[in-house]
Amino acid sequence: MDKAVLLMTGLLLLPLGDAALLSRADAEVSINIGIGAPLPPPVIVVERPPEVVLIPGTRVYFAPDIGDSELFFYSGYWYRRHGSAWYRAARYDGSWIHLPPRRVPVVFVKLPKGYHRDYDRHERMPYGKLKKEWKKAEREHRKHEKERHRNKRDHDD
Repeated sequence: MDKAVLLMTGLLLLPLGDAALLSRADAEVSINIGIGAPLPPPVIVVERPPEVVLIPGTRVYFAPDIGDSELFFYSGYWYRRHGSAWYRAARYDGSWIHLPPRRVPVVFVKLPKGYHRDYDRHERMPYGKLKKEWKKAEREHRKHEKERHRNKRDHDD
């Protein structure tokens, strides 16, 4: 409490030319207004459900027509990056929650370079088709992963 009073006193005396008091207080007190929480991402307006493109070699879909924002669909959720922060939502148009780095799916770290430039040669998938097919694709992926692990385990025995 004394440090905060000292800081406030220093701020009040600064216009009077007593900068030495402020320097001493400033060296002793650190105030973090954000408490480490990132700012919410800028609002993006998605007027209609976005078309997506499957990023080759991944199970991540990219919405190329969202302007400067990066909007992804992966494993039933929408993701977006703003600066170094990641956000997730159940819907493409909102309620974004911040993800701490340990909760960001590793697949986003491994996205191929240039995915956002090379999408023109790949098929665009309408939102309705994405909603119908992503669960089927996830089941197939899990099935193949189980088979791969089973084969590896059988081979190791």
